[in-house]
Amino acid sequence: MMKSMTAFGRAKREGEHRDITVELRSVNSRFFDCSVKIPHAYLFLEEKIKTHIRQNAVSRAKIDVYFTIEEHASGAGEVLLDEAYLEGYLAALRKLRDDYHLTDDITVMSVAKNPAVFRTKREEADLTEAWEEIRPVLDEAIAGYVAMRTAEGERAAEDMKKKIDLVRTYVDRIEAISASDTVGYRDKLEARLRTLLGENGVPVDENRLLTECAVFADKIAVDEEIVRLRSHFDAFSDIVALPEPSGRKLDFLMQEMNRETNTIGSKANNADIAKIVVSIKGELEKIREQVQNIE
Repeated sequence: MMKSMTAFGRAKREGEHRDITVELRSVNSRFFDCSVKIPHAYLFLEEKIKTHIRQNAVSRAKIDVYFTIEEHASGAGEVLLDEAYLEGYLAALRKLRDDYHLTDDITVMSVAKNPAVFRTKREEADLTEAWEEIRPVLDEAIAGYVAMRTAEGERAAEDMKKKIDLVRTYVDRIEAISASDTVGYRDKLEARLRTLLGENGVPVDENRLLTECAVFADKIAVDEEIVRLRSHFDAFSDIVALPEPSGRKLDFLMQEMNRETNTIGSKANNADIAKIVVSIKGELEKIREQVQNIE
């Protein structure tokens, strides 16, 4: 089942020690790129959160995860200064002031605006329980996120199938035009060669003449390209139905479809076929844009 890489999910839950809100937003990407924004005191959970999202939400996308955690007074723990960080932070501020001759407005309140200067002392048991409180909220947000991804993927799949069906009709028209065009081209070429040879008094070598006409006619035939295109259409339908992520496979297949279409356009010696080729390329480009958003 195809799933979109663009989606959103949100969940909020009030717990015994803290109120937790989780939001997930993602856009398409070639790889898994996860950014977690979480209060400083919970940074120890960052890698665990990323792993959990990759295993349960999406394997390829640029995803941003936002946590808002409001501690209850009874569970906030003791607030302490991170003295090592604070000393380095103040030294950097003073250097900024002195090197660039800035107004000295380093005050308690201005420094306190940086949350990294504080840390919260908690019991070890509380740190362990933090993940157990956060995970259900994250899972709820993931459920909404995956539901949106699935719905978007299904809509994209249906739309792409309709476009592929339209392209199939275009290919059928090209096949019909090409069949008569190839025969007509061969007959015209034969007649013209016979006339030129006759006007110049050159004997006609029937076998050589028929061979040359057949070779030239074969150069404008697009039978093989049409067969390969139809094979790609069938493969497209099969890939769309796969349960695993299929975006990369579809992207490669779109490249192959474009290649065959371009070959038809370069070989065909017919204005009607050229117009149809333009229409096919337009539809394939629309499909390609949708494929870029599929996991």
